[in-house]
Amino acid sequence: MTIVKRNYATLAAAAAGSIVLSSLLTLNAALAQDKIFTMKMTLPTLNDPSYFFAKTYAAALEKDSGGRIKTEIYPASQLGSIPRQIEGTQFGAIQCALIPPEFFVGVDERFEVMAAPGLVDSMDRGQRLAADPEVKKLMFGLGANKGLHGVALFMNAPSSLIAKTPLRHLADFKGKKIRVLASPFQMQAIARLGATPVAMTLGDVIPAIQQGAIDGAIGGIVVWTPMHFQDTAKYVTETGQPAVYAIVEINKAWYESLPADLQKLVDDDAAKEQAAIGPVASDIVSKARKGWTDTGGELISLPPDEQAQLMKTFSSVGADVSKTKPPLNDAYKIVTDAAQRTR
Repeated sequence: MTIVKRNYATLAAAAAGSIVLSSLLTLNAALAQDKIFTMKMTLPTLNDPSYFFAKTYAAALEKDSGGRIKTEIYPASQLGSIPRQIEGTQFGAIQCALIPPEFFVGVDERFEVMAAPGLVDSMDRGQRLAADPEVKKLMFGLGANKGLHGVALFMNAPSSLIAKTPLRHLADFKGKKIRVLASPFQMQAIARLGATPVAMTLGDVIPAIQQGAIDGAIGGIVVWTPMHFQDTAKYVTETGQPAVYAIVEINKAWYESLPADLQKLVDDDAAKEQAAIGPVASDIVSKARKGWTDTGGELISLPPDEQAQLMKTFSSVGADVSKTKPPLNDAYKIVTDAAQRTR
Protein backbone atom coordinates (compact mmCIF):
# COMPACT_ATOMS: atom_id res chain seq x y z
CA MET A 1 0.00 0.00 0.00
CA THR A 2 1.26 3.47 -0.85
CA ILE A 3 0.63 6.04 1.81
CA VAL A 4 0.06 9.62 0.54
CA LYS A 5 0.76 12.36 3.05
CA ARG A 6 -1.36 15.44 2.36
CA ASN A 7 -0.27 18.94 3.27
CA TYR A 8 -3.66 20.41 4.06
CA ALA A 9 -2.35 23.97 4.29
CA THR A 10 -0.93 23.71 0.78
CA LEU A 11 -4.13 22.20 -0.54
CA ALA A 12 -6.17 24.97 1.06
CA ALA A 13 -3.96 27.65 -0.49
CA ALA A 14 -4.19 26.01 -3.93
CA ALA A 15 -7.96 25.81 -3.64
CA ALA A 16 -8.16 29.46 -2.68
CA GLY A 17 -5.94 30.37 -5.64
CA SER A 18 -8.15 28.39 -7.98
CA ILE A 19 -11.21 30.21 -6.69
CA VAL A 20 -9.53 33.58 -7.21
CA LEU A 21 -8.39 32.62 -10.73
CA SER A 22 -11.84 31.32 -11.60
CA SER A 23 -13.39 34.52 -10.28
CA LEU A 24 -10.99 36.65 -12.36
CA LEU A 25 -11.75 34.65 -15.50
CA THR A 26 -15.47 34.99 -14.86
CA LEU A 27 -15.06 38.74 -14.27
CA ASN A 28 -12.98 39.16 -17.45
CA ALA A 29 -15.60 37.26 -19.44
CA ALA A 30 -18.32 39.45 -17.98
CA LEU A 31 -16.34 42.58 -18.78
CA ALA A 32 -15.83 41.38 -22.37
CA GLN A 33 -19.57 40.88 -22.64
CA ASP A 34 -20.19 44.41 -21.35
CA LYS A 35 -17.50 46.17 -23.42
CA ILE A 36 -18.66 48.46 -26.22
CA PHE A 37 -16.78 48.07 -29.51
CA THR A 38 -16.95 51.05 -31.89
CA MET A 39 -16.97 50.39 -35.62
CA LYS A 40 -16.25 53.38 -37.84
CA MET A 41 -17.46 52.65 -41.38
CA THR A 42 -16.02 54.60 -44.31
CA LEU A 43 -16.99 54.80 -47.98
CA PRO A 44 -16.35 57.26 -50.83
CA THR A 45 -19.96 57.50 -52.02
CA LEU A 46 -23.38 58.64 -50.80
CA ASN A 47 -26.93 57.39 -51.36
CA ASP A 48 -25.82 54.47 -53.54
CA PRO A 49 -26.01 50.70 -52.86
CA SER A 50 -22.81 50.87 -50.80
CA TYR A 51 -24.33 53.52 -48.56
CA PHE A 52 -27.51 51.50 -48.20
CA PHE A 53 -25.44 48.43 -47.30
CA ALA A 54 -23.52 50.43 -44.70
CA LYS A 55 -26.74 51.63 -43.06
CA THR A 56 -28.44 48.24 -42.93
CA TYR A 57 -25.26 46.45 -41.85
CA ALA A 58 -24.69 49.01 -39.09
CA ALA A 59 -28.27 48.69 -37.87
CA ALA A 60 -28.09 44.88 -37.86
CA LEU A 61 -24.83 44.85 -35.90
CA GLU A 62 -26.15 47.21 -33.23
CA LYS A 63 -29.43 45.30 -32.90
CA ASP A 64 -27.99 41.78 -32.97
CA SER A 65 -25.15 42.63 -30.60
CA GLY A 66 -27.53 44.18 -28.10
CA GLY A 67 -25.62 47.45 -28.40
CA ARG A 68 -22.19 45.92 -27.78
CA ILE A 69 -21.11 47.10 -31.26
CA LYS A 70 -21.64 50.83 -31.82
CA THR A 71 -21.42 51.98 -35.43
CA GLU A 72 -20.55 55.32 -37.02
CA ILE A 73 -20.95 55.84 -40.80
CA TYR A 74 -18.76 58.31 -42.73
CA PRO A 75 -19.86 58.50 -46.41
CA ALA A 76 -18.61 60.74 -49.23
CA SER A 77 -14.93 60.38 -48.22
CA GLN A 78 -15.39 62.24 -44.94
CA LEU A 79 -12.41 60.34 -43.52
CA GLY A 80 -10.09 61.21 -46.39
CA SER A 81 -9.33 60.10 -49.93
CA ILE A 82 -9.79 56.46 -50.89
CA PRO A 83 -6.10 55.59 -50.33
CA ARG A 84 -6.29 57.19 -46.85
CA GLN A 85 -9.48 55.24 -46.10
CA ILE A 86 -7.77 51.98 -47.04
CA GLU A 87 -4.68 52.78 -44.96
CA GLY A 88 -6.87 53.76 -42.02
CA THR A 89 -8.67 50.43 -42.22
CA GLN A 90 -5.44 48.47 -42.51
CA PHE A 91 -3.90 50.09 -39.47
CA GLY A 92 -6.95 50.37 -37.25
CA ALA A 93 -7.98 54.03 -37.21
CA ILE A 94 -11.04 52.85 -39.18
CA GLN A 95 -12.71 49.53 -38.53
CA CYS A 96 -14.71 48.99 -41.75
CA ALA A 97 -14.39 50.18 -45.36
CA LEU A 98 -16.79 49.77 -48.32
CA ILE A 99 -14.75 50.52 -51.44
CA PRO A 100 -14.42 49.10 -54.99
CA PRO A 101 -11.90 46.26 -54.68
CA GLU A 102 -9.60 47.50 -57.44
CA PHE A 103 -8.58 50.41 -55.21
CA PHE A 104 -6.92 47.79 -52.98
CA VAL A 105 -4.34 46.86 -55.65
CA GLY A 106 -1.62 48.42 -53.49
CA VAL A 107 -2.45 45.77 -50.90
CA ASP A 108 -2.65 42.88 -53.39
CA GLU A 109 -2.93 43.25 -57.16
CA ARG A 110 -5.43 40.38 -57.32
CA PHE A 111 -8.10 42.68 -55.86
CA GLU A 112 -8.53 44.11 -59.36
CA VAL A 113 -9.94 40.94 -60.94
CA MET A 114 -13.53 42.06 -60.32
CA ALA A 115 -12.86 45.05 -62.60
CA ALA A 116 -12.18 42.87 -65.64
CA PRO A 117 -14.59 43.90 -68.42
CA GLY A 118 -17.01 41.32 -69.77
CA LEU A 119 -17.46 39.27 -66.59
CA VAL A 120 -21.18 40.01 -66.31
CA ASP A 121 -23.80 41.86 -68.33
CA SER A 122 -26.53 42.48 -65.74
CA MET A 123 -27.01 43.32 -62.07
CA ASP A 124 -28.49 39.88 -61.36
CA ARG A 125 -25.52 38.08 -62.85
CA GLY A 126 -23.20 40.43 -61.03
CA GLN A 127 -24.71 39.54 -57.66
CA ARG A 128 -24.61 35.82 -58.47
CA LEU A 129 -20.92 36.10 -59.29
CA ALA A 130 -20.23 37.92 -56.02
CA ALA A 131 -22.08 35.19 -54.10
CA ASP A 132 -20.08 32.33 -55.63
CA PRO A 133 -18.23 30.50 -52.82
CA GLU A 134 -14.93 30.33 -54.72
CA VAL A 135 -15.06 34.05 -55.51
CA LYS A 136 -15.81 34.94 -51.90
CA LYS A 137 -13.03 32.69 -50.64
CA LEU A 138 -10.58 34.38 -53.01
CA MET A 139 -11.62 37.97 -52.42
CA PHE A 140 -12.15 37.80 -48.65
CA GLY A 141 -8.72 36.30 -48.08
CA LEU A 142 -6.63 38.67 -50.20
CA GLY A 143 -5.86 41.19 -47.45
CA ALA A 144 -5.45 38.72 -44.60
CA ASN A 145 -1.70 39.26 -44.31
CA LYS A 146 -2.07 43.04 -44.67
CA GLY A 147 -4.40 43.80 -41.79
CA LEU A 148 -7.74 43.17 -43.52
CA HIS A 149 -10.61 40.72 -43.07
CA GLY A 150 -13.14 40.58 -45.93
CA VAL A 151 -16.80 40.01 -45.07
CA ALA A 152 -18.96 40.99 -48.08
CA LEU A 153 -18.82 41.61 -51.83
CA PHE A 154 -21.58 42.89 -54.09
CA MET A 155 -22.16 44.60 -57.43
CA ASN A 156 -22.76 48.30 -56.86
CA ALA A 157 -23.70 49.30 -60.43
CA PRO A 158 -22.86 48.85 -64.11
CA SER A 159 -20.19 51.21 -65.40
CA SER A 160 -21.08 54.33 -67.33
CA LEU A 161 -19.02 57.20 -68.64
CA ILE A 162 -19.82 60.78 -67.73
CA ALA A 163 -18.56 63.57 -70.00
CA LYS A 164 -19.06 67.25 -70.78
CA THR A 165 -19.59 66.44 -74.46
CA PRO A 166 -21.69 63.51 -75.67
CA LEU A 167 -19.94 60.23 -76.52
CA ARG A 168 -22.46 58.60 -78.86
CA HIS A 169 -20.12 56.43 -80.92
CA LEU A 170 -16.90 54.48 -80.36
CA ALA A 171 -15.10 57.00 -82.55
CA ASP A 172 -15.97 59.72 -80.04
CA PHE A 173 -13.69 58.09 -77.45
CA LYS A 174 -10.55 58.60 -79.54
CA GLY A 175 -8.18 61.18 -78.11
CA LYS A 176 -10.20 61.68 -74.92
CA LYS A 177 -8.67 61.62 -71.43
CA ILE A 178 -10.84 59.35 -69.31
CA ARG A 179 -10.68 58.82 -65.56
CA VAL A 180 -10.57 55.16 -64.57
CA LEU A 181 -10.36 53.27 -61.30
CA ALA A 182 -6.89 52.19 -60.22
CA SER A 183 -6.84 49.02 -62.29
CA PRO A 184 -4.77 47.94 -65.33
CA PHE A 185 -7.90 46.12 -66.49
CA GLN A 186 -9.73 49.42 -66.87
CA MET A 187 -6.66 51.24 -68.17
CA GLN A 188 -6.12 48.78 -71.01
CA ALA A 189 -9.82 48.66 -71.86
CA ILE A 190 -10.01 52.44 -72.26
CA ALA A 191 -6.71 52.55 -74.14
CA ARG A 192 -8.11 50.05 -76.66
CA LEU A 193 -10.83 52.60 -77.48
CA GLY A 194 -8.14 55.12 -78.43
CA ALA A 195 -8.55 57.15 -75.24
CA THR A 196 -5.99 57.97 -72.54
CA PRO A 197 -6.78 56.40 -69.15
CA VAL A 198 -6.11 58.54 -66.07
CA ALA A 199 -6.29 56.82 -62.66
CA MET A 200 -7.99 59.16 -60.22
CA THR A 201 -9.85 58.99 -56.92
CA LEU A 202 -13.53 59.97 -56.96
CA GLY A 203 -13.10 63.21 -55.02
CA ASP A 204 -10.86 64.63 -57.76
CA VAL A 205 -13.20 63.93 -60.70
CA ILE A 206 -15.40 67.04 -60.62
CA PRO A 207 -12.55 69.59 -60.45
CA ALA A 208 -10.62 67.62 -63.08
CA ILE A 209 -13.59 67.79 -65.50
CA GLN A 210 -14.19 71.45 -64.70
CA GLN A 211 -10.55 72.33 -65.33
CA GLY A 212 -10.27 70.22 -68.47
CA ALA A 213 -7.69 67.86 -67.01
CA ILE A 214 -9.94 64.99 -68.13
CA ASP A 215 -12.78 64.78 -70.64
CA GLY A 216 -14.82 62.19 -68.79
CA ALA A 217 -14.84 59.56 -66.09
CA ILE A 218 -15.76 55.90 -65.64
CA GLY A 219 -18.08 55.23 -62.71
CA GLY A 220 -21.69 54.44 -61.96
CA ILE A 221 -24.98 56.29 -62.34
CA VAL A 222 -25.57 55.57 -58.65
CA VAL A 223 -22.66 57.94 -58.00
CA TRP A 224 -23.32 60.55 -60.70
CA THR A 225 -26.92 61.30 -59.70
CA PRO A 226 -26.89 61.51 -55.88
CA MET A 227 -23.58 63.37 -55.83
CA HIS A 228 -24.92 65.95 -58.34
CA PHE A 229 -22.38 65.42 -61.09
CA GLN A 230 -24.97 66.78 -63.53
CA ASP A 231 -23.98 70.27 -62.38
CA THR A 232 -20.61 69.65 -64.06
CA ALA A 233 -21.34 67.27 -66.95
CA LYS A 234 -24.72 66.21 -68.31
CA TYR A 235 -23.90 63.33 -70.67
CA VAL A 236 -23.67 59.71 -69.49
CA THR A 237 -22.83 56.93 -71.95
CA GLU A 238 -24.00 53.59 -70.55
CA THR A 239 -21.48 51.01 -71.73
CA GLY A 240 -22.24 48.70 -68.78
CA GLN A 241 -18.59 47.63 -68.63
CA PRO A 242 -17.00 46.76 -66.37
CA ALA A 243 -19.25 46.01 -63.41
CA VAL A 244 -18.48 48.20 -60.39
CA TYR A 245 -18.24 46.10 -57.24
CA ALA A 246 -17.83 47.05 -53.60
CA ILE A 247 -15.96 44.96 -51.06
CA VAL A 248 -16.45 45.28 -47.31
CA GLU A 249 -13.17 45.02 -45.41
CA ILE A 250 -12.79 44.94 -41.61
CA ASN A 251 -9.62 45.86 -39.71
CA LYS A 252 -8.25 42.43 -38.82
CA ALA A 253 -6.78 43.40 -35.42
CA TRP A 254 -10.10 44.96 -34.34
CA TYR A 255 -11.98 41.88 -35.57
CA GLU A 256 -9.67 39.56 -33.64
CA SER A 257 -10.10 41.67 -30.49
CA LEU A 258 -13.83 40.89 -30.47
CA PRO A 259 -15.28 38.06 -28.37
CA ALA A 260 -15.99 34.98 -30.49
CA ASP A 261 -19.73 35.60 -30.57
CA LEU A 262 -19.25 39.12 -31.95
CA GLN A 263 -16.75 37.91 -34.56
CA LYS A 264 -19.40 35.49 -35.78
CA LEU A 265 -21.97 38.29 -35.77
CA VAL A 266 -19.74 40.56 -37.88
CA ASP A 267 -19.38 37.79 -40.47
CA ASP A 268 -22.96 36.52 -40.37
CA ASP A 269 -24.64 39.93 -40.57
CA ALA A 270 -22.40 40.90 -43.50
CA ALA A 271 -23.38 37.69 -45.31
CA LYS A 272 -27.07 38.36 -44.67
CA GLU A 273 -26.82 41.92 -45.99
CA GLN A 274 -24.92 40.75 -49.07
CA ALA A 275 -27.67 38.23 -49.81
CA ALA A 276 -30.31 40.96 -49.44
CA ILE A 277 -28.64 43.79 -51.39
CA GLY A 278 -29.39 42.58 -54.95
CA PRO A 279 -32.96 43.83 -55.51
CA VAL A 280 -32.24 47.01 -53.56
CA ALA A 281 -29.16 47.78 -55.65
CA SER A 282 -31.09 47.24 -58.88
CA ASP A 283 -33.83 49.57 -57.65
CA ILE A 284 -31.29 52.24 -56.71
CA VAL A 285 -29.77 52.01 -60.19
CA SER A 286 -33.21 52.44 -61.81
CA LYS A 287 -34.04 55.44 -59.63
CA ALA A 288 -30.64 57.00 -60.29
CA ARG A 289 -31.17 56.70 -64.05
CA LYS A 290 -34.56 58.40 -63.78
CA GLY A 291 -33.13 61.02 -61.44
CA TRP A 292 -30.42 61.80 -63.96
CA THR A 293 -32.83 62.56 -66.80
CA ASP A 294 -35.30 64.32 -64.47
CA THR A 295 -32.60 66.86 -63.61
CA GLY A 296 -31.63 67.57 -67.22
CA GLY A 297 -28.99 64.93 -67.82
CA GLU A 298 -28.91 62.69 -70.88
CA LEU A 299 -28.39 58.92 -70.95
CA ILE A 300 -26.71 57.60 -74.10
CA SER A 301 -26.48 54.06 -75.45
CA LEU A 302 -24.06 53.07 -78.19
CA PRO A 303 -25.67 51.71 -81.38
CA PRO A 304 -26.13 47.91 -81.02
CA ASP A 305 -23.40 47.05 -83.51
CA GLU A 306 -20.95 49.38 -81.75
CA GLN A 307 -21.86 47.98 -78.34
CA ALA A 308 -21.11 44.51 -79.71
CA GLN A 309 -17.80 45.79 -81.08
CA LEU A 310 -16.97 47.28 -77.67
CA MET A 311 -17.62 43.92 -75.98
CA LYS A 312 -15.41 42.19 -78.55
CA THR A 313 -12.66 44.74 -77.99
CA PHE A 314 -12.86 44.25 -74.22
CA SER A 315 -13.20 40.44 -74.28
CA SER A 316 -9.48 39.63 -74.10
CA VAL A 317 -8.41 42.44 -71.75
CA GLY A 318 -8.49 40.32 -68.60
CA ALA A 319 -6.45 37.47 -70.09
CA ASP A 320 -3.94 39.86 -71.69
CA VAL A 321 -3.38 41.86 -68.49
CA SER A 322 -2.99 38.82 -66.26
CA LYS A 323 -1.07 36.40 -68.49
CA THR A 324 2.40 37.53 -67.35
CA LYS A 325 1.45 37.52 -63.65
CA PRO A 326 0.76 33.96 -62.42
CA PRO A 327 -1.01 34.88 -59.12
CA LEU A 328 -3.23 37.41 -60.93
CA ASN A 329 -3.85 34.95 -63.75
CA ASP A 330 -4.91 32.25 -61.26
CA ALA A 331 -7.30 34.70 -59.59
CA TYR A 332 -8.69 35.77 -62.95
CA LYS A 333 -9.34 32.13 -63.85
CA ILE A 334 -11.24 31.58 -60.56
CA VAL A 335 -13.46 34.57 -61.31
CA THR A 336 -14.04 33.82 -65.00
CA ASP A 337 -14.85 30.19 -64.24
CA ALA A 338 -17.36 31.39 -61.64
CA ALA A 339 -18.82 33.85 -64.15
CA GLN A 340 -19.51 30.93 -66.49
CA ARG A 341 -21.09 28.86 -63.69
CA THR A 342 -23.39 31.67 -62.58
CA ARG A 343 -24.71 32.83 -65.96
